[in-house]
Amino acid sequence: MKLSNKQKQFLKGLAHPMKPIVQLGSNGLTEGVVAEIDSALNHHELIKVKVPSDDREEKSLIMDAIVRETNAHKLQVIGHTLIIYRPGEDCKIQLPK
Repeated sequence: MKLSNKQKQFLKGLAHPMKPIVQLGSNGLTEGVVAEIDSALNHHELIKVKVPSDDREEKSLIMDAIVRETNAHKLQVIGHTLIIYRPGEDCKIQLPK
C-alpha cells in the first residue's frame, strides 16, 4: 500500500499530540522491542517510537530496521522520535482518499 502525500499529512496531524509508545533502552533494538512495536502497531496502527542515540548513523539504521521488521510506513522523524503507521485488519483510522 502506497500512501499519498495527503494521507501522510493527515496521519502526521493525528500523531502530533501523541506521546511515544515504545522507547528503546540501552540494549538497543532487540527481538523483544520489535515484538512490542509490532503489538503496538496492531493495537494502535499509528505510533511514535523513541530512539535515544547520539550517533546519527546508528539512529538512522535502527529506525530503518524498525520499519523493515514491522512492515510499517515511515511517516516522519523528529529528533529521536520515529512516527510509523501500519493499517490493521479492522482499519481504526480512516484515511482520506
